[in-house]
Amino acid sequence: MREALAFLVTREIARRDERRISMAGKIAQFPFVRELDGFDFDAQPSLDQRQVRELATCRWIAHGDTVLFLRPPCTGKTLALGRGQFVTAATLVAMLAKARGDGAAHLVSRRLSGDRT
Repeated sequence: MREALAFLVTREIARRDERRISMAGKIAQFPFVRELDGFDFDAQPSLDQRQVRELATCRWIAHGDTVLFLRPPCTGKTLALGRGQFVTAATLVAMLAKARGDGAAHLVSRRLSGDRT
């Protein structure tokens, strides 16, 4: 009986984790999902595999740091901003352009850089 209950609780926790991850992906509005294990680091020698794997641990979120990934134009980027925000490059540019028009670009820039003042 005890083993059956432990099994059911474990399954329920796993199901809730899967739903939480799925919902987070939907909220982030990723255009598609890719996993790091399938990434071909040999095809991108400019990337430091150790640094990428360290960033994948998400310790930077717990520390309140901001990470910005940049790539050449027209390569289809999704940007990870501080505090677990994910936006496309086009969305980020539109957000900054609107803030500039409203005279609030400095506030958006400070927020994106992780400045909490």
